[in-house]
Amino acid sequence: MMVVREQTPSEALAIVPIQVFVPASQTTTETDFEPTPMLQIEGTTETTPETPKQLQETTPTVPPAPTKIHPDAEDAAALLMMARTIPYVPKTDPGVPSFSLGLTDSSQEGASTQETERAKSPESANLIEELDNLVQKIASSAAKGKNKSPQIQRETGGESSAKFRTPGGLYQITDDMKQKCYIWGTRLKEDADGNTNEYEEMCTLIGQGKYILMRMRLVSLQAKSDIESQIVSAICLILNQKNEKRFQEQIYCLPSDIVCMALSDHPKGEFVSPKTEKEFRVEAYPSFIPFIDRKKLTSHPYIFAPVCHMGHWWLWLINTTKQKCHILDPLHKRAPSDKRKQVNKFTGYVFSRLITYAGGEPLQKGENEKKIKSSYVKISGQKTSYDCAIYVMKWMELIEPENIKKGKYEWDNWPQEEVDHYRVEYASRILLSEMNKERDRAIRESSAIRLSKPSSVLLSPFCQIDSADIETA
Repeated sequence: MMVVREQTPSEALAIVPIQVFVPASQTTTETDFEPTPMLQIEGTTETTPETPKQLQETTPTVPPAPTKIHPDAEDAAALLMMARTIPYVPKTDPGVPSFSLGLTDSSQEGASTQETERAKSPESANLIEELDNLVQKIASSAAKGKNKSPQIQRETGGESSAKFRTPGGLYQITDDMKQKCYIWGTRLKEDADGNTNEYEEMCTLIGQGKYILMRMRLVSLQAKSDIESQIVSAICLILNQKNEKRFQEQIYCLPSDIVCMALSDHPKGEFVSPKTEKEFRVEAYPSFIPFIDRKKLTSHPYIFAPVCHMGHWWLWLINTTKQKCHILDPLHKRAPSDKRKQVNKFTGYVFSRLITYAGGEPLQKGENEKKIKSSYVKISGQKTSYDCAIYVMKWMELIEPENIKKGKYEWDNWPQEEVDHYRVEYASRILLSEMNKERDRAIRESSAIRLSKPSSVLLSPFCQIDSADIETA
């Protein structure tokens, strides 16, 4: 007897048993042919099996292997759904098909129950759980970006390091890299004729214009040296470009070039220069005007303005909303002399003129513009005679202007070895800045340096190294 399918008007499948009689001459003996076991069906003569949709779900086709190393989140989710809908049944007989028509008789009910128990076994649950975890990880990585470069493991014990690409490949700014960059940038070389490379152009910051630093400026970052104004201006330009709310909306760091040049022309704070016999005018310093961000100078509520006079640095904090000025001096808690008071009056006038030139309102109107008052803030400062610029640059980066109350600012000062290390930080920050057009060169040249005396002391982040401690590879 054979079993055939008959399609009913309702498009359902029906199984009808029929009998086929074969002549005796066409039959075969048991030795010639082994009959295939027939499917046994009990019950009525017409039985409706599962729908074609159910048949397709019980016999899924395996998708081709993905060509990506990490599949997309959608692909992984599809695999997980497939794993959840297919019961996991370990194969015991490789010759038995891995699919079923879903039709069982009473003799097969026990086997079906055993298969159901196997599907609910711990192995199946573990498999689905592992696939679920995989989908979560892939979905998380897909949300961050599909084509990211592989991450480099951070060094233990060091501070948070930045990563950047150069033509040479992927680099990481480690403490060792900062040390090498500092050595390369601040070391002077002498040729056979006794000439040094102090006028070599080391850095070109691309901001409002091209701000070029020669090696002689970076050399001022050496230990126990007075830092030159170009270094402070470079840090101002770098801070103003930081993608932080502090510098994009609240604080503008005014580069010190124009103020320093104005004080050199008015050394005692005279409003009429003894050199030029003219009053201060912003237009008299055209080479430094391009580095002033006029929009931020007039839109930000606070201005940090570093000032250097007679080899000493201090910081002006200008509240443009309330038109109040404060002075943070690393060495003094009040004006040390009447001459300094006069210099402060002239400096306040310069700042007011700069704001007006940029399109803002003057700090004072009329003749009062030459009588701008500035109160000193009591703050802990430098312990040496040469670290004033370090404090000024760090204060621009960290001081919260709104916390200055009644002329005081609570401040936990740094230990001296940490202040010394800031020189290494600022050299590498300038040379490895994304604004530096010569950045790739700085990386290559710094990488070529190797330490000739490796030791725990030499590799300390607070250690100062000179040319006697290094060799070039």
